[in-house]
Order: sequence, then C-alpha cells, then structure tokens
Amino acid sequence: MSFEDIVVVAVDGSDASKQAVRWAANTANKRGIPLRLASSYTMPQFLYAEGMVPPQELFDDLQAEALEKVNEAREIAHEVAPEIKIGHTIAEGSPIDMLLEMSSGVTMIVMGSRGLGGLSGMVMGSVSGAVVGHAKCPVVVVREDSAVNENTKYGPVVVGVDGSEVSQKATEYAFAEADARDAELVAVHTWMDMQVQASLAGLAAAQQQWDEVERSQTEMLIERLAPLVEKYPNVTVKKIITRDRPVRALAEASEGAQLLVVGSHGRGGFKGMLLGSTSRALLQSAPCPMMVVRPQEK
Repeated sequence: MSFEDIVVVAVDGSDASKQAVRWAANTANKRGIPLRLASSYTMPQFLYAEGMVPPQELFDDLQAEALEKVNEAREIAHEVAPEIKIGHTIAEGSPIDMLLEMSSGVTMIVMGSRGLGGLSGMVMGSVSGAVVGHAKCPVVVVREDSAVNENTKYGPVVVGVDGSEVSQKATEYAFAEADARDAELVAVHTWMDMQVQASLAGLAAAQQQWDEVERSQTEMLIERLAPLVEKYPNVTVKKIITRDRPVRALAEASEGAQLLVVGSHGRGGFKGMLLGSTSRALLQSAPCPMMVVRPQEK
C-alpha cells in the first residue's frame, strides 16, 4: 500500500468520536495535510438466519446511516478548521479491520476512547484497544472529556523517554507535533523502576549512589534528545527527570497538555507484547489525548 500523509479519524457518532474529530481536524490543519473521515457498518446477524441474503434496501439504509454520521463529522471538522481538505471512507465490516488495514499507509489514526457500544464508565473500548495494540501507524485516543479549551489550546506536548527504540520513535513524533503546533515539548524520564540498591554504608553513601544514577540518566536524556533538538530548533524543550513511577509522572506532566506521546512498551517490555503496563494504564488515566507509537516492524 502506498503512503499518504493524511490524518484518519474514526467516526461513529458517539461523543468521544466527535471530540476525536475536533482533535484530528486541528491536527490536520496544523500539519497542513488532509483529513479522512472513516466509518463502517455491519449487517446485524440476529435479523437473518445463516445462508439468507439480506435485501439490498437494508444495505442501502446502513450505508445512508453511516454517511449521515460522516456528514455530521465533516461539519464538526470544518467548524474547527474551515480550510482543510476532507475526504471519507465508508466500509462494510468491522471497524477494527477497516482501521488496521488503513494504518499501514497513513500518518496517524485518531479515535474516540469508546464508541456507541461502550459501557458507561469504561474508558477504553474494544475497538480502540484493538487498534492501539495492532496498528502500524501511531494511534491517538481521545476521550469525550478531552475537549480543547483555553487551558489546553496552547499547552505542551509531553513525551515519555526511557531509552528504548520505540521510545525514541515516539520522541520523534512528539517533536514533529510540537513543531507543527508551535508548542513546548516536555520530555519526561523516570528511573524508579531501575534496580538501584542503597549502600550499606549509610544514607550519605546511598544518596551519593542516587545522585550518580541521576547524573547518568540526565546525560542519557540529553544524548537521546540532541539530534531532534538540532532538527527542530524552534521547539522549546523542557526536561523532567524524576525518581517516580512512569504512569504517575507522565499523568502529572500531562495536566493541561495538548498531547501525550508514549511508546507502546518500554525497555522492560517483552518481545511481541502489544501494549506495556505503562501505556495501558495511561490510556485509562491520561488527562489529555494520547498518542501510542508502536515499534517499526522488521
């Protein structure tokens, strides 16, 4: 599949989907690229016995309903960014299959955290969970309470940096987003999960050991960011190096942010694991839209 520099947003008519459309339209506008609205429909299995062919009128009705949702989303997107180019895709079948197929040839997929079938109070829906875990491009998950407002409109882009290969890829996406949005980039690195033993010599020696670790971690962060600082000279970078749990540190840093960017799993991740514990927990608790970046497939 050929690559298109385009933002794809999943449309299903839910409140979370509408927020995702607003976020995606703003992002496409900032990047100067088109937006594609993607919707799907499935034939209700309970209406027909196995082997029976549903009438064409039913397919037409389902398509028309999907197109209504797409047209509503188009109006929402143009309210945010009147000048952007907008196309659409309507497919029969699973929204998961549709979005995963599209993911191999687009810049990013944006979706609401849960759709119309979501249970009340459930943050991650089955569709968003499956797409985040398997998509070949970055996926941004937007909750219905993640509206862009005066407090977050000019907020920073936050990225978790842990030294892993996928974290470096996430950092590249974070710099690109910060540059497009003229936003500050906040790079967060935590090291509580590292095995550092307190010395038996006492508190002073233990503190010295912690200080040495902190120095080495600071050097690592500066080294990891250096090529991107050079590539994006207009991006102001703030570094946070803290002895804390990654989930808590990233959630705190993301208060008032435009976007949180993380790798799908970090240096402790098992090979082949689709989502690590940090990214999974943040999808439930992050206070802003969150981009999950998966490793490049070899």
